[in-house]
Amino acid sequence: MSTSVQLQLVGCLLAVLYTVWRIVRPFVIKSPLDNIPGAESDSWLIGNIAKLKHPKDSWTFQKSLVERYGRVSTFYGIFNMKWLYTYDPRALHSIYMKDQDVFQESDVLTTSFGLFIGPAVVAVLGEQHRKQRKMLNPAFSVKHLREMNPIFNDVIRKLEIAIASRVKDGPREIDMLDWMGRTALELIGQGGLGYSFDPLTEDKADEFAESLKAYFPHEAQIPGIIHANLPKLVQIGPAWFRRKIVEMVPHPIAQRMLRISDVMHTQSVRIIKEKRAALERGDEALKQQVGEGKDLMSVLLRGNMLASAEERLSEEELIAQVSALVLGAMDTTSNALSRTLHQLAQHPDVQEKLREELKQARDNGSGGLRDLDYDEVMELPFLDAVCRETLRRFPPIRLLERLVTKDAVLPLSAPIQGKDGSMIESIPVHKGMRVLTDLEASNCNKELWGEDAYEWKPERWLKPLPSAVEEARMPGVYSHLMTFIGGSRSCVGFKFSQLEMKLVLATLLPAFKFEPSKQTICWNAAGVSYPSVGEHLTKPAMPLVVTSLRA
Repeated sequence: MSTSVQLQLVGCLLAVLYTVWRIVRPFVIKSPLDNIPGAESDSWLIGNIAKLKHPKDSWTFQKSLVERYGRVSTFYGIFNMKWLYTYDPRALHSIYMKDQDVFQESDVLTTSFGLFIGPAVVAVLGEQHRKQRKMLNPAFSVKHLREMNPIFNDVIRKLEIAIASRVKDGPREIDMLDWMGRTALELIGQGGLGYSFDPLTEDKADEFAESLKAYFPHEAQIPGIIHANLPKLVQIGPAWFRRKIVEMVPHPIAQRMLRISDVMHTQSVRIIKEKRAALERGDEALKQQVGEGKDLMSVLLRGNMLASAEERLSEEELIAQVSALVLGAMDTTSNALSRTLHQLAQHPDVQEKLREELKQARDNGSGGLRDLDYDEVMELPFLDAVCRETLRRFPPIRLLERLVTKDAVLPLSAPIQGKDGSMIESIPVHKGMRVLTDLEASNCNKELWGEDAYEWKPERWLKPLPSAVEEARMPGVYSHLMTFIGGSRSCVGFKFSQLEMKLVLATLLPAFKFEPSKQTICWNAAGVSYPSVGEHLTKPAMPLVVTSLRA
């Protein structure tokens, strides 16, 4: 028997032994989670992961954990390993603020982002992450957002014209998810990258926009057993070898994700090359570009050129930032805007109240409407309340995973009762353990927000919040909420997102009325929640009946 055959046999034997050990391990090694109540396993191979990742069933599974077990519980992952599930305020503070070094960003998530978009800020850890955040922070400052406000208004005006042209002959059903996605892409394109992706005239977006919109729905369909083992799979051979393997996989999701990754990378390389060439030609060349050099990427590239060698980002990191910026800014904000329009269509009284506030604020004194500047749009009370309530009740990203890097103790805001009847005040966590934090359940915690926590009520933000909310000291960077999380990995662009949402609503609501269509809209669980038509379809879409209000 040749040496190569012997090595292959040894490799196969080790793989089998590892798999067997992973399966029997939960039965022979005790876990500090054994005394914590939680869900029963559905499968010895994938535990409850199938339910958790299912676009429809995930909502039911999440709700059962909240209603049956409360702030802290357990469920089963791959090979029946127990996971800790929590939305306990003090536990979240420990995870996202106090003990960030213990509760690291999930290796599955960072590997997935690294695999499909490259070493961007969402895909790296430690010193590399700190360096990238330091470079990105100035681009998202309030001062810079004020400068981009006119760019935003110009893009959104094109959206208004596009929708108006489609409803000029009367009410019409329009897929608002598609238009929100295209607008969000153009806003991050012009405001973020100094690049125009879409003139917002045709009825169909280009391949780049379609790829971005398809990323999270398709990524969510990667089989759980494959997704959970990505950190190990990417260590097999060089990158070109892994790509060849994926190209041969006869699975539509694998091929679609490969195409999405290629499209994003190609466009990102083109943008960086064009932007750098303009910078090298000087200020006059920048003024001829979209955004006149005030965009986020121009700020980032300038800062990178002036940075020391130790702080400078590599070419690969810069290219990856483009994909990360457009992916993060497009899907999360466009879906949050779609959710807001969906809620306004279902609550016509709220829609009308908001419309009146916006019309008064935009009144130019001669019967027309003017654009609002940054401070004006950010200070409108009911617009702010509508946006906050949507982001509270329906955070685009519902669940986030953390990996325990070393043994520690997770504190709780109040004791829970263990399976043996004892009261548990804190939970020992061991290296390698996985923790799933529920951002939506935290935002809708009845102990803090009251019995109506799961109801969409913008008016709650027009009066003092419950004292329990203030006293909980949630670690989120925004309005006592976990929507944008907190700590060093909080959403770097949350103020950009807020401005975008408010300016889009400030333009659309005075011009159009939105009503539900006859088609049922269902929201799907994924990396970023998204709507589709009917209970069985998962293709992203959200048709609403749109009526022009202009004479």
